[in-house]
Amino acid sequence: GSARRHAYMRKPCDVGGLSAGKMASSVLCCLRWCSDGGSGHIQLKEMPAVQLDTQHMGTDVVIVKNGRRICGTGGCLANAPLHQNKSYFEFKVQSTGVWGVGVATQKANLNQIPFGRDAQSLVLRHDGAIYHNNEERNRLPANSLPQEGDIVGLTYDHVELNIYLNGKNMHCPASGIRGTVYPVVYVDDSAILDCQFSEFYSPPPPGFEKILFEQQIF
Repeated sequence: GSARRHAYMRKPCDVGGLSAGKMASSVLCCLRWCSDGGSGHIQLKEMPAVQLDTQHMGTDVVIVKNGRRICGTGGCLANAPLHQNKSYFEFKVQSTGVWGVGVATQKANLNQIPFGRDAQSLVLRHDGAIYHNNEERNRLPANSLPQEGDIVGLTYDHVELNIYLNGKNMHCPASGIRGTVYPVVYVDDSAILDCQFSEFYSPPPPGFEKILFEQQIF
């Protein structure tokens, strides 16, 4: 009812404009969310929600907001592999710092950032470079680096990873990763990112859709 809706609409504490010196407060903010949201309602769904997977995250990572927000230091995989042909998902830059988003296998070292240094991940880094296997595979236009509040959308079709900034295709495809991959995000230096696996800010490009668990794919 309305009480449940109200509980989900509570505004997270404002973590915008952090200096490096406020790292501790940003983590505290995350933890406060954790204690707030920990006793939330259990939603009965036929399928689990796609979210960040606390079973596959770095040791210094903090995941809050019902598996949607990452802060701390290190990386985290989502809980659903990209089995379908064309997937779309988004990340919102809540607070800038060092971060990266993309896809990775379960063999990726989630404590060693930045990602993209080996064959297990293909990621867009905060500086606009897309890395895989320690090689720069592409780069965002210099005037299109994601800023605080921006939405980074990603499509993956088992060949190419493509980047969208606030709904606009950046036309910088990157490829090379092999095997079963999952959405991945890492943060450091006060960065805070929120993942969006449904109810997107921008509609997915034609032919792409939200990540489905394997049982939902027919």
